[in-house]
Amino acid sequence: MLEKVYGGAVFGVSSTTITIEVNVAKGAGYHLVGLPDSAIKESSYRISAALKNNSYKMPRKKITINMAPADMRKEGSAYDLGIAIGILAASSQIKVPNLSEYIIMGELSLDGSLLPIKGSLPIAIKAREEGFKGIIVPEKNAKEAGVVNNIDVYGVDNIMQAIRHLEGEELLQAIEIDTRQFFYENLEKSEFDFFEVKGQENIKRCLEIAASGSHNVIMVGPPGSGKTMLAKRISSILPPMSLHEALETTKIHSVAGKLNEEVGLLSIRPFRSPHHTISDVALVGGGSYPQPGEISLSHNGVLFLDELPEFKKNVLEVLRQPLEDREVTISRAKFTVTYPSSFMLVASMNPSPSGYFNDPDKALVSSPFEMQRYLSKISGPLLDRIDIHIEVTPVPFEKLSEERRGESSSEIRARVIKSREIQIERFREFNKIHSNALMGPKQIAKFCKLTDSGKNLIKEAMEKLGLSARAYDRILKVSRTIADLEGTENIENHHLAEAIQYRSLDREGWLG
Repeated sequence: MLEKVYGGAVFGVSSTTITIEVNVAKGAGYHLVGLPDSAIKESSYRISAALKNNSYKMPRKKITINMAPADMRKEGSAYDLGIAIGILAASSQIKVPNLSEYIIMGELSLDGSLLPIKGSLPIAIKAREEGFKGIIVPEKNAKEAGVVNNIDVYGVDNIMQAIRHLEGEELLQAIEIDTRQFFYENLEKSEFDFFEVKGQENIKRCLEIAASGSHNVIMVGPPGSGKTMLAKRISSILPPMSLHEALETTKIHSVAGKLNEEVGLLSIRPFRSPHHTISDVALVGGGSYPQPGEISLSHNGVLFLDELPEFKKNVLEVLRQPLEDREVTISRAKFTVTYPSSFMLVASMNPSPSGYFNDPDKALVSSPFEMQRYLSKISGPLLDRIDIHIEVTPVPFEKLSEERRGESSSEIRARVIKSREIQIERFREFNKIHSNALMGPKQIAKFCKLTDSGKNLIKEAMEKLGLSARAYDRILKVSRTIADLEGTENIENHHLAEAIQYRSLDREGWLG
């Protein structure tokens, strides 16, 4: 007897429906075809034990299972539940007349309980697109899949719950999540706040500009000056995510299996801070079966690279293309996967190996040569792609001991949102451009026009600092953002002068 069960395979951040054809006939043997990986081939042992431990049996007949389309590689243990249900239906141990109405996914334990899977959100989205009535997933994935409206999502703890529901003996209650309400309730939550930062007013101003225009930024300063503390609070001043951005970000985290079972939808912009020992594949994504890397997990949020020169040079170089294109394409012989990676890069570093270059109060002082060698670990092309360079100095005791409360993240965020609204209106006619940092040559020429005195100012700066054409563009973009924060239509000289100050690492004589 032949039965068909439907599941989903995730490629990139999208899903493809998989038809699991199970045929039980006379003979002997268990044959699984359709390019399954080792985890799927081993499913027969898990399924056999799970069925036996729940008063069912593995048919002693010839079982042929085809996973269509047969020319597409399948991976993972998420097909266990679908295959098990198909075997039971094909061997007439259960009667399920409406099996074709459901997508069924889940990894089986030997006792029949279900373990969570990756990618339930994109699978649920695809199921709704293709008109399925419902989707059955492990209980721990129910909230994740439940954010998809107009499809019934059932969370099950074990195979018996799924069987009873499909047979109509004990119908499950579909999970109901008001996606918009859930999203807006959690929109303002943030673990860190800028009012906790003592002093560093110039750095706060710099990060406000960076957040307003979505500019990449690097902070250079000695240990203990507050670089990491400041970086962790950048997410709190970024504009709230839109519902579309939240769904897009949640899909990536769902595919990577990074979602907490209590969180159905990410409403706070991600903040990722990988260790400096990370590999290039872990950062950019990839592998035999491509998975999103840290830069894609940072999509619509912040990627923080602490101690930038400590990262391997080949790891840093893979950042160059994603920073420009805002997406990562991973190519293999048989397929190509594209992950979105529109993130704000925030990096920090010490000015020298000892951390205390040119500080007369510190014994460990590096020479200019040692410092230059240390800084050379970061390539010029990568630095060119970072819009803002800022020096962070230690906070004096007088500031640390102040009881006066600093400006809160919500106050700064209000100005950032106002600036972003100006940018969104400005770029309404341009696809995929919503902030000043994303401007190309066409938009820079149109929206960053300078006066004659402004042109002379930037010309003098370029000649003195030896800036590249890309650095010139960065200065114009940052100037545009500073003008937007002031609500000024035109870029004025003081906007340019401030933007030029944020190119510290280009400055001649910066080594002392």
